[in-house]
Amino acid sequence: MPEPGSVAGQHATWTEQAAAWDRWADRTEKMAERFNQPIVEAVGVRPGDRVLDLASGVGEPGLTIHKAIQPGGRLILSDLAEAMLAGAARRFRSRGLDAGFVVQDAQRLALADASVDVVTCRFGIMFFPEPLVALAEALRVLAPGGRAAFLVWGPIADNPMFEVTRGAIDAVLGSQKPPFDPFRHAEPGVLGPDFAAAGFVKYAERDLTFERHVKAGEPFWRAPLEMTGGGRLASLDTAIRERLEAEVVRRLEAYHDGDGYRLGSHIRILTAAKPT
Repeated sequence: MPEPGSVAGQHATWTEQAAAWDRWADRTEKMAERFNQPIVEAVGVRPGDRVLDLASGVGEPGLTIHKAIQPGGRLILSDLAEAMLAGAARRFRSRGLDAGFVVQDAQRLALADASVDVVTCRFGIMFFPEPLVALAEALRVLAPGGRAAFLVWGPIADNPMFEVTRGAIDAVLGSQKPPFDPFRHAEPGVLGPDFAAAGFVKYAERDLTFERHVKAGEPFWRAPLEMTGGGRLASLDTAIRERLEAEVVRRLEAYHDGDGYRLGSHIRILTAAKPT
């Protein structure tokens, strides 16, 4: 078995989770927009830009970026796991949209030097075994003056759905150390030295927080539960599945407010540029 945090381990994990992510992708598209649009705005994506999106998964934020670069732009979506990127390709085809799809390791990009104007990455860099190597590759493929934007999660305490779903899975199925930490870069300033070491300039960070109220009785939590649990949930029998879902609902009570739940999200946008 490959080491969980290695490139091979990451490939295995995301391949296993791809079916769940693809299954929920279209139904969670509107919700994803609140994370996608800030990337477009932060990095100044505009019509005609050539954009490389790293760790594209099943197509977010690619669909939002595609709108912003028209007319005349070119978008390349890339991911380490073929199965994840297949979901993105399906969604683009279903809308009649054109983009490039490249299966590649963000630490070894198969693109020419100075071949894109913008590099984006939504919730991906925390999973790269060597972030500095990935940043150096991003800088290499950027044209002089090109821009980059990376999105990471803020502290887990400010992102309660992670605590709820993780806690429920561990309580019912047994605790299992995740093969990667989505909150690896949750504290401010952690990646600043890596951006500087890679050669980026104009580095900046901006925190964004969101809050949403969802009604009780609606199984809104099924998407994050399945996308968090991945393969561990794929073959559960009915009784265990019911126990797991009941545990999620029980843990959500900590966020009960009026006729539903008040849930927050905390993200951080990291932007930088390649010297001219």
